[in-house]
Amino acid sequence: QVQLVESGGGLVQTGGSLRLSCAASGLSFSSKTMGWFRQAPGKEREFVGHINWNGIYIRYIDSVKGRFTISRDNAKKTVYLQMNNLKPEDTAVYYCAASDQVTSSSNGYPYWGQGTQVTVSA
Repeated sequence: QVQLVESGGGLVQTGGSLRLSCAASGLSFSSKTMGWFRQAPGKEREFVGHINWNGIYIRYIDSVKGRFTISRDNAKKTVYLQMNNLKPEDTAVYYCAASDQVTSSSNGYPYWGQGTQVTVSA
């Protein structure tokens, strides 16, 4: 049974930082592309970024470039999303997902976590 469990969300002030973690089990983690997505209230789920299996290929959406960093530890089967200089518009539920493809499309990710809430106060 595949499980992706996010943690690290919370309430932070504008300009603050959070580090999300996503622990995986039940899948060949070291061969998967790991993606981060987010969904704000009333909005569609949005691709945030992803990291390929060996961490060489990493992509971000423009709005988080220079502020967010994705990394992974294949030995721990965990992927991270370091979020710095957070803004109110970053408020959303953040999800990690696993894929056999290097893709930004949510349709390409068959495995999803339950999400963790990030709230950035003004």
